[in-house]
Amino acid sequence: MEWFEALFFLLGMILFFMFLGMPVAIAFLAANMIGAAYFMGGSGSLATQVSRGIGQLANNAIPTVTSFNLMPVPMFLLMGEIFFFTGLATRMFTAVDHLMGRLPARLSFVTIAGGTAFATLSGSSMGSTALLGSLMVPEMQKRGYKKHMAIGPILGTGGLAMLIPPSALAVLLATLAELDIGALLIAGIVPGLMLAGLYVILVLGMAIFDPGAAPAYEVQPIGWKERLRLVVFDIIPMVSIVIGVILVIMFGIATPSESAAFGCLGVVVLAVLYRSLTWDSIIKSVKGALKVTTMALLIIFGSATFSALLAFSGASSGLIRWATAFDLAPITMLLVMFAILLVLGMFMDQLSMMLLTVPIFFPLAQTLGLDLIWFAVIVLLALEISFTTPPFGLLLFVMKGVSPPDTTMRDIYVAALPFMGCAIILVALLILFPGIALWLPGLSR
Repeated sequence: MEWFEALFFLLGMILFFMFLGMPVAIAFLAANMIGAAYFMGGSGSLATQVSRGIGQLANNAIPTVTSFNLMPVPMFLLMGEIFFFTGLATRMFTAVDHLMGRLPARLSFVTIAGGTAFATLSGSSMGSTALLGSLMVPEMQKRGYKKHMAIGPILGTGGLAMLIPPSALAVLLATLAELDIGALLIAGIVPGLMLAGLYVILVLGMAIFDPGAAPAYEVQPIGWKERLRLVVFDIIPMVSIVIGVILVIMFGIATPSESAAFGCLGVVVLAVLYRSLTWDSIIKSVKGALKVTTMALLIIFGSATFSALLAFSGASSGLIRWATAFDLAPITMLLVMFAILLVLGMFMDQLSMMLLTVPIFFPLAQTLGLDLIWFAVIVLLALEISFTTPPFGLLLFVMKGVSPPDTTMRDIYVAALPFMGCAIILVALLILFPGIALWLPGLSR
């Protein structure tokens, strides 16, 4: 079988099983088992081929799933769940709200500042969008804010959870692509903060050109003592956990796995100090982290087996030879891969996209001579944009679920587009100035 026939055979089976309504992870596993029996089964009876192929596939994939490098994933997820269910998130968000005072378009800026902090601490784009959507959209509409000023900042900041550590998705991407997890986590800091800055500029511009989009209203002023109290007791303790997680990785004090455990312990200690840690919050946090971790491990197992099949069948090497034969500039190939991710984002969730593209894109990027950490940041940005790509971006439907009943999908699409534009501007800046992503990892080395 030619390489392109093997590629179409494997991808076709996956798409067929997904079309039948199978969950993505199960569709990949089913296609991988059939592919393993065909490509790795050797000669003999059908039962022998299936047994030999699946055994070979399991031997290749199990070391990936049991790798110690995956330890940050459940720890970061548990950290975010505890932060959410103990009410620490709401406490910090309320403090940011009070500190903004009478700033024009105040609630939009509160959303960006609070949303960035919450997305960073929780590591969950969907959790951040759900919380901010339920808290802020009704309040903003009651204050006369236009829908795009209420919905857009929430959709934008929800995606920051992918870039700014601790990011479970970045850990998964680094594991699948066999990259340095610590380097990728650190590489996302500056782009993530820059993206938040672009959101601030966008909201400021929209407020200046259309003052009626965010009407001013009276806010009860608070004194400097109260401001200081909010900063010291409700903001610094939460933010210090993230800073601590980042610094211990940067200075080589701890591995990403150890720093994730440190961050999780820090959130638990804070919850105890604020007397908000209950058995109910612990049970809900563990259940939430367990569900996502199990799904992530299935995804990783499917990706590992898919990568092994692509390599064994010759599809990977054939695809790389075919792509490089066009003699296109590496940047052109990068833009093609970026466009493919955006299109896939209209129909697939982020884990499924990673499962499908990482085994193909990263070997190709390495062949083209691209820095893989820098390329991974670009991929994370593409995943962030695809979260809000119409018509089927996942955050669009999360927002629809928590918005007031009169909010239409068209309102949500219109609100998302300018913030997608900010992310695309950041991608252009990363291509022009790769040091934006590579400076901090180089400094830590």
